[in-house]
Amino acid sequence: MHPSTSRAADTVSPARPAPPEQAPGQEHPGQEPPGQEHPGEALPARYYTDPAVAEVETERIFARSWQLACHESDLPEPGARLTARVAGREVLVVRTEDGGLAAHLNVCRHRGTRLVAGPEPAGKAIRCPYHGWTYKLDGRLVGAPEARRIPCLDKPKLGLHPVNVESFLGFVFVNLDLEAAPLARTCAGLAEAVGHYAGAGLVPVGKHRIHDLAGGEEQNANWKVIVDNYLEGYHVPVAHPALMRLLDYQAYTVDVREHYVLFESPLRDKPSSNWTERLYQRLATPMPGLTEADRRVWRYAVIYPNTLIDFYPDHVLAWTALPTAQDRAAIPGAFYTRHGESVRTRMARRLNIHIGWVTNDEDAELVERVQAGLATPGFEPGPLSRREAAVGWFARRVRDDLEGATP
Repeated sequence: MHPSTSRAADTVSPARPAPPEQAPGQEHPGQEPPGQEHPGEALPARYYTDPAVAEVETERIFARSWQLACHESDLPEPGARLTARVAGREVLVVRTEDGGLAAHLNVCRHRGTRLVAGPEPAGKAIRCPYHGWTYKLDGRLVGAPEARRIPCLDKPKLGLHPVNVESFLGFVFVNLDLEAAPLARTCAGLAEAVGHYAGAGLVPVGKHRIHDLAGGEEQNANWKVIVDNYLEGYHVPVAHPALMRLLDYQAYTVDVREHYVLFESPLRDKPSSNWTERLYQRLATPMPGLTEADRRVWRYAVIYPNTLIDFYPDHVLAWTALPTAQDRAAIPGAFYTRHGESVRTRMARRLNIHIGWVTNDEDAELVERVQAGLATPGFEPGPLSRREAAVGWFARRVRDDLEGATP
């Protein structure tokens, strides 16, 4: 799943599937902890095909979860602002005067006008383009033309509707639930594992941005089919010959937590028979801030429900899966590196681009085939492999969120 169908230089496919996993907590192949052998059950087919389920998901999943909006580099200075789609609403995210972050529903409290319609320059305030009601960056209403002619104008009560916002790993997340637990707390352990890859200091590579839905790719599958595909590598030997040549299939590991899953996939020592892959193996060089141990491993993280981040030696890729229809999803994303990267790292990333596009095209076809098959009357999924334990984790989380609300 690539954030754009453009094969521009210095971009890479986000579709590299997560590694096939051992059972949660498994440390060595073939050694399965007691009570953790069962991978769980896949979602019934109707969860992917029933429009009623898609409607319930808006409020039960997307309106109550942390949604990836952008990276901190997209808001470089006080007054910078952008918009992101969350659960059918448009959220305005801004950099405040003190350098912090604030988020609001992108709607004026007067007559409902959309405040920001596209890229805008930074400014010290947010001004409605219709009647000129003006708000501070933190959402407080500070001015309304001809205010004396507006009966019952109570400025303190007419600030912009607030939205929860948090920076995690340098990425900006928003949540419509103002009582939601902090993402850094629910994802405890993830920053310690991959924080050295990420942070506010990352710089974007290429033109793609997480919040740019118009510039991203769409795929013909339910958003959960796309996430399912990313959560397992059981299909790698059949569907992705390039990955089989590059990655040590038997040595993949997974750490399944309540709110996230982290995969780790070592690169093979044996040179690939494909010259592009073989050259990548030779050139793979860590970005500044990484260690030599990071040079021979690819890592992947999924933050429930739909944030997907790839951690490579030569770049970081963050993307998300957003439903645009019951059987279609947008997958905007962006690529990041660090200041001071070497020429060798840059060359390795360019090779990674080519490898990623091959995988992306393979996965785009696969998820479309799955979506078509799930619509077959009477079909229900079969048992999951232990290599699909993260799919079982995701299915359980979705079931829990939709319990009592699905038809």
